[in-house]
Amino acid sequence: MQSIEEIRELFPITKNKVFLNHAARSPLPKPVVDAVQKCLFELSDSGEASFDSSDYGKALFAKLIGAKPNEIALTESTSVGLNIVANMLKYPHGSKIVTTDLEYPSVVYPWLRKHLGAKLHYVKSVEGKIPLGDVEKSVDDKTVAIVVGHVKYFTGFREDLKALSEIAHEHGAFLIVDAVQSVGAIRLDVKKDDVDFLVTACYKWLLSPQGAAYLYVKEQLIEKCEPLFLGWASVKRGFGDIGSLKFHETASRFEIGARSLLSFAGATEALKIFLNFGMESVERRILALTDYLVENIKALGLKLQTPEDNHCRSGIVNFKTDNPEKVVEMLRQRGIIVSSRTHGITILPTFSHGVIVSPHFYNTEEEIDRLIQEVKNSSVRV
Repeated sequence: MQSIEEIRELFPITKNKVFLNHAARSPLPKPVVDAVQKCLFELSDSGEASFDSSDYGKALFAKLIGAKPNEIALTESTSVGLNIVANMLKYPHGSKIVTTDLEYPSVVYPWLRKHLGAKLHYVKSVEGKIPLGDVEKSVDDKTVAIVVGHVKYFTGFREDLKALSEIAHEHGAFLIVDAVQSVGAIRLDVKKDDVDFLVTACYKWLLSPQGAAYLYVKEQLIEKCEPLFLGWASVKRGFGDIGSLKFHETASRFEIGARSLLSFAGATEALKIFLNFGMESVERRILALTDYLVENIKALGLKLQTPEDNHCRSGIVNFKTDNPEKVVEMLRQRGIIVSSRTHGITILPTFSHGVIVSPHFYNTEEEIDRLIQEVKNSSVRV
């Protein structure tokens, strides 16, 4: 396993910035950039790329989440993957979808379409967390699915996927997970947690270019689900027989056509970094950094909008301020990159005005110290 010093050498951004904004978009490490550039040069010189386009990183991603390669499909984004799932399920009369009021809008939008005929039920958060008992009370035999983000993008609350799957399956419902804020930061095993569908883009915690995302479909469900959109990538024979429709027996049936070669070339290299370093080590470092960050934020007397319980923590820390945008801009001018939230939380007005800090495993305590010192010294009222 590489040391943190060796890992940091892979990230040119560490030479000139303190980047703590991985919940938004990650800087690309050298191996990812090299892989993309290699594809570009090869395509320019010969019209062909040596990148293995038979797999596109499926086996690596499957290993990362405890799945099988045949359970992984390629897609463009988390939103596209969620739409694929939403539009291939069945919705009997009176169907219900259970979600929460902490979700990123794209998690919920696919199920708001009128033609599905499903009613959405929002489990309300309490102090930035989703009470498991309230979820259990909300799910009944008319529930088609529980649809949640594994980690909430605003408060950093981490759901107990195993508990949610048990609740869902007791009523014959599915568990559908947006994992864009967890895969690459938090260990996840779809088999142990008994997840039915999971989707994540790779441009946040997975350190990859935009345009690459993976969809996991539980093996037992693949042939029971017929995709809404079809193309040559969905079927066994591709450009062959156009007189019949023979879907792949794997999750590839949920793919449609050409993928972003450059994006998946980068994502494949990024996945190797995580598997080489080890997700247990990645998670341990991220949680240690957020622990350190939380302690220092509290020492400044600032209000946390992130749950402190270890079992529901993640790589996202949110602290409240009256001037989040000014704080973020002040920090940016000093070479420290974080995010703010001042709008879009119409359901949760009490969780507005937050600064969001999201360190990755290559960050250091010294970088957290720089952030805290700049906030402490700031002339911006926090």
